[in-house]
Amino acid sequence: MPEETAEPKPRRRQARGERRIAQLLQAAASVFCANGYSASSTNAIAREASVSPGTLYQYFPNKEAIAVELGGRLMHEMREAHGQAFTPENFELPLPELIDAVVDPLIEFNCENPVFLALMHGSDIPGKIAEEHDELHASLLARVRDLLGHYLPDLPVAERAVIADMTFAVFKGGLALVLAAPEGPERDATIVELKRVLLRYLDPVIGDANVTGPPAAAAPLDL
Repeated sequence: MPEETAEPKPRRRQARGERRIAQLLQAAASVFCANGYSASSTNAIAREASVSPGTLYQYFPNKEAIAVELGGRLMHEMREAHGQAFTPENFELPLPELIDAVVDPLIEFNCENPVFLALMHGSDIPGKIAEEHDELHASLLARVRDLLGHYLPDLPVAERAVIADMTFAVFKGGLALVLAAPEGPERDATIVELKRVLLRYLDPVIGDANVTGPPAAAAPLDL
């Protein structure tokens, strides 16, 4: 007799499950943004998704599992935003255009995913998310140091690290103001001001070193 093989799951059932997971994650993002991770519950997420708690538990055993899945997807999207920002082509640009090219994808990601900051900065977020966020943070700082090293190869490593830390701190502070501003002209004006601050800080540092020319190949993201 021919050997029996397990039948694959019907594609329709798989697609329905994926849609349900996406629905639950979208609801979780709304609840985490509104209440913070600590104050959120699976019951609140189920209500937001218009499903029963039993339906939620078919896909996720607890709130932590939801946060880990959501955080993993956000991390993946954030890595893609980093990839758009720090490219050899962008390193050829004059400083104002370089700031646009680096800052715009990161601001766009955070504006489209406000839950990212709400989830990553929670006081009791799952350890896996905290570890991945720390790696992401370290990677972004490394890319800023690489950028400074490209224009100022003789700059001492310690000084480069201080400038990168300050640049990133300025960006994070400005990003908080951007996200707090209402969408529209007020937010646009805040973004312009953030870029102005970054330009005024970095221009004296990079100065005439920011000239067009073929840059050294950027190291691949190691996240």
